[in-house]
Amino acid sequence: MNDAHRKARLNHLIATDYGKPIDFARATGMNKARVSQITSAEEPFGEAAARNLARKLDLHDDWFNHTWPTPKEAGKAGKSPDLSDVEESAAIYHLPHSNAGPERGSAAEEQQQGDLVIHQYDVGGGMGRARILLSDQPGVIKSWRVEHEWLAKNVPSHSGVHNLAIVTGFGPSMTGMYNPGDPLLVDMGCKSVTHDAPYFFRIGEEGYIKLLQRVPEFDGPGHVIRAISKNPDYPPFDISPKNPYFEVLGKVLTVWKSEHY
Repeated sequence: MNDAHRKARLNHLIATDYGKPIDFARATGMNKARVSQITSAEEPFGEAAARNLARKLDLHDDWFNHTWPTPKEAGKAGKSPDLSDVEESAAIYHLPHSNAGPERGSAAEEQQQGDLVIHQYDVGGGMGRARILLSDQPGVIKSWRVEHEWLAKNVPSHSGVHNLAIVTGFGPSMTGMYNPGDPLLVDMGCKSVTHDAPYFFRIGEEGYIKLLQRVPEFDGPGHVIRAISKNPDYPPFDISPKNPYFEVLGKVLTVWKSEHY
């Protein structure tokens, strides 16, 4: 794809998800002069620069070479209706890919095989995202390669394949639901507690997976969010939905609980 297309996609991303170039610079921490350069008609926006920026923004490496939806567009639509199965299998990188590039495999290879590759949620942070600490995590599952048929039959409800990520189970507080090291499939398109369910969330830099339940406030018309562990040794605790350090990262759709023989 040519330079003009990549630059048009960049300007569309900025206008749709950020507002103005100055807002994009503030949100991403990029140098204002550099943003001005790559958005202007005079300066080039080459292949290498586009791929580097895509990685920093947690987009697929080839995002600027295509017409895939921006994160905000994908979040509103849930699933982009104009993506073919092949394009959508590549668009799955859009939110949560790992930074371990060589182990991901190329998009072309995945497209040829017609598989969906679901990557781990990158807890290392990035431009505009806080780093997340997951205690007692015994290694990580970096990716799954699955068929479309498997996803349709085993995960029938989700906000779009581009929002799916693998989180490796951590800590003993949810023993009974899963064990540390077990794979959890998380829908990163779910950013609020709409009903009682297990969620992946953070408070500050600390990551959690708990059953979250909306509970009426004792002395008011509002509600608090009660975090409940499966392991009875861990008591529940309440979270104010107004807590600025609380963020829902996604809803847990499916877990696989290991048994050792």
